[in-house]
Amino acid sequence: MEFGMFVSWVVVGLLAGSLAGIVMKDGGYGLIGDLGLGLAGSVVGGWIFRALGGAAGGGLFPTVVVAFVGAVIVIVAQRKVWTHA
Repeated sequence: MEFGMFVSWVVVGLLAGSLAGIVMKDGGYGLIGDLGLGLAGSVVGGWIFRALGGAAGGGLFPTVVVAFVGAVIVIVAQRKVWTHA
C-alpha cells in the first residue's frame, strides 16, 4: 500500500468516526474516542465488505459509507461490551 492510500484511509476512518459519533447519540466517547473507534470501524467495514464479495474502489463516497457502517458496528459492539460511567 502506498503512502497516499494509507493517508486517505486514515482520513476516511476519522470522518467515519466523527459521523458515527454524531449519529450514535447517548454515550459518545468524546472526539478522540469516537475518532479512534471510527478508525477501527473503517477497517472492520472494509473487511466485512470484502467478505461479502464487494469490490474495492468506487470513489470517496462509497468508501466513506463502508467505513461509516463499520464504525457504527464497532461503536454498537463496544457499547455492549464496555460501559463507561
